[in-house]
Amino acid sequence: MRSGLETTLELLAKTDNEAAVRVLIPALDSANAVIQEQALTALLRRRDSAGGREILDRMPRMKPQWQAIIRQYRGRMARTLRDALLGTDLTLCENACRAIILFRDYDLVPTLLSALEDRKRPNAELAARTVAELVELLYDELAGTRDPSDRRDPQLIRRYVVSSLELSVGRFGHHQRREVVECFLLLVNRDNVILKQILQTPHHVAHAMLMESLASSPQRGVIRLLLNFLDDPHAPPAALAVLAQRSDDRFLHYLLKRIGREPSPTVAQNLKRLQSVVWIGDTGRLLGQIDDAGQHAIVRLAMTAGIPRQQAMAVIEQVLLQGKPGGRREAARALAAFHGADANALAMRALADPDPQVQANLALQLRGRGIPGVLTILLQMIESPHDVVRRAAREGLTEFSFKRYLAAFDLLEDDVRRSTGLLVKKIDPQTLPLLEDEMGSPVRSRRLRSLVIARTIDVVEALHGAIIKLLEDEDHIVRLEAVTALAQSATPATRRALQAALGDTSEIVRQAAQRSLEESARRRPPAPRAPSVWTNPPVPSPSGRGLG
Repeated sequence: MRSGLETTLELLAKTDNEAAVRVLIPALDSANAVIQEQALTALLRRRDSAGGREILDRMPRMKPQWQAIIRQYRGRMARTLRDALLGTDLTLCENACRAIILFRDYDLVPTLLSALEDRKRPNAELAARTVAELVELLYDELAGTRDPSDRRDPQLIRRYVVSSLELSVGRFGHHQRREVVECFLLLVNRDNVILKQILQTPHHVAHAMLMESLASSPQRGVIRLLLNFLDDPHAPPAALAVLAQRSDDRFLHYLLKRIGREPSPTVAQNLKRLQSVVWIGDTGRLLGQIDDAGQHAIVRLAMTAGIPRQQAMAVIEQVLLQGKPGGRREAARALAAFHGADANALAMRALADPDPQVQANLALQLRGRGIPGVLTILLQMIESPHDVVRRAAREGLTEFSFKRYLAAFDLLEDDVRRSTGLLVKKIDPQTLPLLEDEMGSPVRSRRLRSLVIARTIDVVEALHGAIIKLLEDEDHIVRLEAVTALAQSATPATRRALQAALGDTSEIVRQAAQRSLEESARRRPPAPRAPSVWTNPPVPSPSGRGLG
């Protein structure tokens, strides 16, 4: 059963007798917290303006429990808050603004706009600050940081608030409030009709302020809106002009993230429309503030935008010589699009970069530059300890492939066969596997040629297993060439095979096997002599450069 107090307060909440308010108001200050809260609930249910003012008057010292109750009855305070905003009592207005922010009462945005548009009102500045803060809260909710217990749809609220802001922007000539324009930009999307109309109409009353806000506002939502025009196939020229002029660090951070590793076709199309980018000439100063991904994006921007070619080259040079690894790698790759003495000199200078991928990106373009002595440089890079550099150097020497060498072998002079073959062995990692395949060919002439090549490029010992198999070939000429080649090998397996070949059915093969055994023995390194127990071992000098 209800207590007598609950029944009384229920009656006071429902009765039409105005005297009930005079009873409930003192109860707000009762020493009993339960009576306070029930009296507060009763006043909220009555929607009485006098009771509402009393509640509002207590806002600065309001308990959390009261806030929770008022939040449940948020709409019941609307009339009181509206009257306070449009009234002359500044203290009451301050409390109303505090309540609007605390309870996120977006329904009162039109009232706040009315208050701030009248500059003669003493609370106009307060209303302007409140609407700006309220719109920021709504933007945060739209971004996902909202109270899950709040069942209001933030998208519906956004449409409601935007419609009010559109009307106020249309009255900009009257009130000249920057806050209205910034709030409008914070919530609209790039397809908003009013926004595009203002951007495309230089004589619009809000055009100058809107352009200034886009160019300078630090608000994340305004920056987001400006960058979203990059994804618009029909982006207004005014928006792109602002985008090209902004140079603050916060904006650049988001711009480079939007460009990313590779701009989308639409973004690239809009970047191409930028004939100048105000900060691009100061890239060197920015490099210390931007991470690898951002420096990569700077290179992509320089290569994609419609800026002068010489300016783009200057960006590539700065990033390549001063940037972080991620930026230097992309700059090295982008350098391939530039030719001439300056680009060639930069490529040669950057070859000393400690990053293997930078070296590799440059190696891929060296042959096409026609730089004297580049062949020697690429051959040196094949000896690099880094696989990515070795592979890139080989790609720059694709004409030195074993397949091409094999096809031309019979037409080459002996000295050219050897010099070219040694290069091919060094450059093409497929040399040994392909040569071994040739040794197993069913075509006699190919087997014979493979043995000559093995001797020419000094790979007999590396392929001695495949050559030993040819000692069983049905053709004695092939066997003869095989035992002759094995003279260049000094492995135990080779010696055993040659000794077995001394019993070959062909006299010339047996004779060749004997000669090869003798030659192989001369190639075999002498066995290490055991150290004398009376001999002291050498002691390294302290410098490490010789014996002590």
